[in-house]
Amino acid sequence: MWKWMCAASAALCAGLIGCGSPQQAAPSSSAVSPTPSLSATPMQEGAVISSNKEPANEYPTELGQVHWGRDFKGALAEGERTGKPILVLFDEVPGCHTVQTYGRKVLSHPLIVEAAETLFVPVVVYNNVFTGPDTRIMAEFKEPTWNNPVVRIINPDKSARVPRISGDYSVGGLANAMVKSLQAPPMWLKILAGETKAKRDGTKDALFSMYCFWSGEASLGQIEGVVSTMPGFEGGKEVVQVTYDPTVINLDTLVSRAGNAGTHISSPGKMRPSLKDNKYHLAHTSWRQVPMTSLQATLANASVSRKQDPMGLFSPRQRQIHKALLANPDSSRPMHLGHGDLIEAWSRLQR
Repeated sequence: MWKWMCAASAALCAGLIGCGSPQQAAPSSSAVSPTPSLSATPMQEGAVISSNKEPANEYPTELGQVHWGRDFKGALAEGERTGKPILVLFDEVPGCHTVQTYGRKVLSHPLIVEAAETLFVPVVVYNNVFTGPDTRIMAEFKEPTWNNPVVRIINPDKSARVPRISGDYSVGGLANAMVKSLQAPPMWLKILAGETKAKRDGTKDALFSMYCFWSGEASLGQIEGVVSTMPGFEGGKEVVQVTYDPTVINLDTLVSRAGNAGTHISSPGKMRPSLKDNKYHLAHTSWRQVPMTSLQATLANASVSRKQDPMGLFSPRQRQIHKALLANPDSSRPMHLGHGDLIEAWSRLQR
């Protein structure tokens, strides 16, 4: 049931130059690589690389957990048939630290994987293979060899749907490009894009005191631009710390929209978080054990407080997890509620 799950996190290192040298030879089958059988394999018609079909020690770390196709012409035809954009990854396999980190933390993020596999036609082109279709495709798109990961989202006629993604090795970079490339992106992907972009570009915090942080957290969590909330105590008062995106909402507007939900503390002391009270309303639903992002949890908690079904905030695979958890209840499973490591939580259910 859980075979399609993968493990991931949301942070990435940034490398701005290629990992290898143009003078280096293409890797041979004897090259030191975690995936020697795949590292220098030229593109083949109809080929698909599957993280679920390859043994764990043979699937390239650089490619994350996405089921990548290796038939570029076939991907274009599939895009034409289905109307889906083609997600093209130009990547170095085996690759350096930046390449491997991109695979582990972006291309293995559960929601990125789901988007790539269900909303796009994913295909990978190796930029360190110097024979066969890979070479011709690299030349056609004028992509450099031995380079850090580059992503293009294209139409079946090879025209670009969004600008080439290069130098941004973050979940937010890829998620936002995915959203922009789709005519009707799903809510769960827009949530991921907004949250990860805010965290990448910088968020700000504000503290609000209130008579009850259960209701206060829910009210503050529904304000557009709020990325996450956390209840706690400060100076003997119940408070909620709000993390927000300053490019969406400024502090004055946030304070105004908070209204009766809480009073802004302009010079706060040290807040003591109360994890047992976090997302109180959501924690009393069957969604509490489903791995989710902090913004998903914040919005879902606000929805539940208003007696609304939060299902629309979650991806189809998250809904599958929810359905499976309902069929196999276990109160000993930890709650996730948007805090902690999303990758680890997803992986824990897989185990």
